[in-house]
Amino acid sequence: MKAEYGEMRNGFGEIRLLPESIDDLWHLQHLIAPGDLVFATTFRSVDTTSDKIRPEKVEKRPVRLGVRIDRHEFSVHGARLRLTGIIEHGVDTGAFHTISVETGYEISVIKQWRPLERERIDRAVKASVYGVIHILTIEEGEAELFRLRQYGPESVITLTAGSGKGAETESRTGFFDQIIATITEITGPMIIAGPGFIKDDFVRYAKNQNCPPAGRAVIVETRRIGRGAVQEVIGKGALDKLIDDLQLSREVQMMDELLLRISRSGAVAYGRVEVGDAIGYGAAEQILIADALLRDPEIMALIEKAEAMRASVVVLSSSFEPGERLVALGGIAALLRYKLAQ
Repeated sequence: MKAEYGEMRNGFGEIRLLPESIDDLWHLQHLIAPGDLVFATTFRSVDTTSDKIRPEKVEKRPVRLGVRIDRHEFSVHGARLRLTGIIEHGVDTGAFHTISVETGYEISVIKQWRPLERERIDRAVKASVYGVIHILTIEEGEAELFRLRQYGPESVITLTAGSGKGAETESRTGFFDQIIATITEITGPMIIAGPGFIKDDFVRYAKNQNCPPAGRAVIVETRRIGRGAVQEVIGKGALDKLIDDLQLSREVQMMDELLLRISRSGAVAYGRVEVGDAIGYGAAEQILIADALLRDPEIMALIEKAEAMRASVVVLSSSFEPGERLVALGGIAALLRYKLAQ
């Protein structure tokens, strides 16, 4: 994400945003809310008449519009964010229009910016500097490659071989060659994880085959492969070796701390009522909220109150397992400065 701040007064103002990846589009869907004013150069149908005999011809021309957003729709597979609302600035004021935001498409958003939203923008800008991280999980005869999006791990491809733990060397070599062909074009950071020694054997083989991604990869021991291994990697802090400020690592660690405190009846609150009480007493130190609740007026009122009392706020992606666990607890929780009396 690229961001350029315009003039801001007491948090109100314009920020120009240029999404560079599907991650950035995901961030934008949480940054833009109904009532926000979005400016973009878009296409609008314009009636033209070539002469009085011919019927009118409708053309679409590029125009600069300011649209007061009413609703939005995000498509991960289509890599597109659709923003719909009423035109307030430009041609056809008062009419509805949809801005289709894709990567490389700049928009300007004018609104009252919350500290939480500006922190999300800063995080997205930082993440774009490092590039996408890939995690290869591997065991005998099976491997799965993940692309680590900011909203969670995205499975890229699963590879299997007709080999088991007693397989012939040739079969294993062929399996390794399949993996090398899959990862050879990866240019960003990479982690190779899995149980046992096969990951080490693969890395040695790949290095001998002059596979650059394997040469710079971080190797991590996990008990399993697949999505579960990705969470193990994040929970162990392996990603911090690549990026010091990675949101998913923070999410896993904070959810682990939250669940630990719950199991020990410690200084923790979860659910709207408990968290609201904790904030009211000034006991909330860190608020964890699922991104699915960012449009809930009641929840946002709690967040504003918490921020006013100097509590930090962490937004968890509901597309990733820690966020799913938080949703099961009511979507909001708090790590407290001290335990509240029951």
